[in-house]
Amino acid sequence: MKLELAQFAKDGILAGALSGQEAFVSLLKGTTKTAMSEAVFLDFAGVEVATGSFLRESVIAYRNHVRDAFPLLYPVVANANQTVVEELVMLLQLRSDAVVVCELNERGIVSRPQIIGIVDGKQQQALLEVLQREETDAPTLAKTTPEQKPTVWNNRLSALVAKGLLMEVGNGKTKRYRAVIEGLTYGS
Repeated sequence: MKLELAQFAKDGILAGALSGQEAFVSLLKGTTKTAMSEAVFLDFAGVEVATGSFLRESVIAYRNHVRDAFPLLYPVVANANQTVVEELVMLLQLRSDAVVVCELNERGIVSRPQIIGIVDGKQQQALLEVLQREETDAPTLAKTTPEQKPTVWNNRLSALVAKGLLMEVGNGKTKRYRAVIEGLTYGS
């Protein structure tokens, strides 16, 4: 699923909290439930500038709402230029938050997927373990650090799923986790 943000831009500019709130409502109207886990690409192609207030009220609000209301959908920022990414990083740093960004071509092929923003402490450790292993579960991670129970790992992994950084995949009783987009990176 791809939702285009350029439709809300005036001369390539997305600005203001009120405009962001209007975009949020419109994005929700364009969102449909799915039977399988999938990424929802918030496409910034054609957008030159987006202010922090617009991004807060649209992208971040949308991500938070969708992760709660549509648990199989994972919002990803696509095709944001350097100016938009810089503004988004500043906003995320203020909030100690993170999102997935990537490039998305006209055929829907993803490239350069990465997490921008801040993933703190133990959640960062859990994230890096999953990214390294490609897919894993809490009991497996608990074996790497016997002093930490599977429930501790599961809580960290669940928090990363709530942020839309990891995807929960069904595997019977034990939940398994993987990156929202294949090849996802975080950090240098």
